[in-house]
Amino acid sequence: MIKSFLFIFSFLFAQQYQYIDGIAAVVENHIILKSDVDQMVGMTAMQQKIDIRTNSDIYEKLQESVIQSMIDQKIMLEMAELDSIVVDEKEVNQSLDQQIEMLINQAGSEENAAEALGQSIKSFRREFWYDMRDRMITERYQQQLLNSITITRSDVKEFYKSYKDSLPVLPLKAKLRHLLLPTTANKKSKEKVVSFLSDLKLKIENGLSFEEAAKKYSIDPSKDNGGELGWVKRGFLLKSFETVAFTLDIGVISNPVETDFGFHLIETLEKQGEKIKVRHILIAPEITQKDHEITFNFANTLKDSITNITIFKEMVKKYSTDNSTKEIGGDLGWIDPSNYPIPEIGQALKYIEMNTCSPPINSSVGFHLLWVDGIKKGGRPNMNDHWSELEQMALNKKKMDWYENWISAARSKFYIKLSQ
Repeated sequence: MIKSFLFIFSFLFAQQYQYIDGIAAVVENHIILKSDVDQMVGMTAMQQKIDIRTNSDIYEKLQESVIQSMIDQKIMLEMAELDSIVVDEKEVNQSLDQQIEMLINQAGSEENAAEALGQSIKSFRREFWYDMRDRMITERYQQQLLNSITITRSDVKEFYKSYKDSLPVLPLKAKLRHLLLPTTANKKSKEKVVSFLSDLKLKIENGLSFEEAAKKYSIDPSKDNGGELGWVKRGFLLKSFETVAFTLDIGVISNPVETDFGFHLIETLEKQGEKIKVRHILIAPEITQKDHEITFNFANTLKDSITNITIFKEMVKKYSTDNSTKEIGGDLGWIDPSNYPIPEIGQALKYIEMNTCSPPINSSVGFHLLWVDGIKKGGRPNMNDHWSELEQMALNKKKMDWYENWISAARSKFYIKLSQ
């Protein structure tokens, strides 16, 4: 009886809504609008860097995939509601902010992102808020379902037996630690930049355009935009920069502020709670060959004193400037040397012995002392060298199969109608 009522309600609601927007699908009492599908297709295409305007086949396949995904999401929402799965507003806002920031970065600018989405970012945020909330609820519910899936040794062996000839080739991996020592400019070079920026500040206060000064002198990519960083949330800037930017009065230019990148003149243009609109001029002091030699020699001195992993960890905590790893002994985890963001580290690994501190390795961010904790062979997976990887592959396959069976069974319990 209840189901029949939902069917009738869905049909009447769909009939009423068609005057406003085209209907892509109906799932129980939920309507999936064609405009929402198009928006999701556009966003997915942007994320995957697909130009759907030049390939109708790709567009149709992507559209079909998106519709099925949205139908499954509506089914999951119904099930999640029965299990009282919720997310709070703060979580939704944070996730939506990250999504929008990613879209803007991928598009190259807010204007490009708005053009690709077919609407302003403000409008997109308002319309997509509820979609983001629903997505987070369904993801949380799906995770809750899948957390109960476990795997045994016999499952892994059976998986390997069935798929060993089609498994992907694995890269060699190294368990790595590092101690980072960036080369810093000498006192004279720093004083020269501080003096220049102090004079530049006076010129701007006396009428020189901040925008033109940024374009002429700043070394930051933002110089092409007059030094503007746009709206930035608290917590997304370097600490010393952020402290000054959030405490400055609107329109007041700071004295030179030092960060790891150099010295900045900062001007805060607007404030809205935990966000500011800010611009800056960045100049880095000259680093001489002598500065490099001083850092290299210090790194060498540390290397000579490191005879075991305990001392390496102590030195990392005391001297490394990589704040993300210094409290965990410089641990970078398992890395793929052929695809590591700092290529010099990957290239150096072939010359470094296990459980021994390396000589100083020079990179674009400074000198590194490296310590290799372990090596995993690459190549076709086998049960001796790649058990943990095979275990994860087998678990993922089991979860995927279980979910496909579960969602297929769930679909049969709901009224679903696709528009032609």
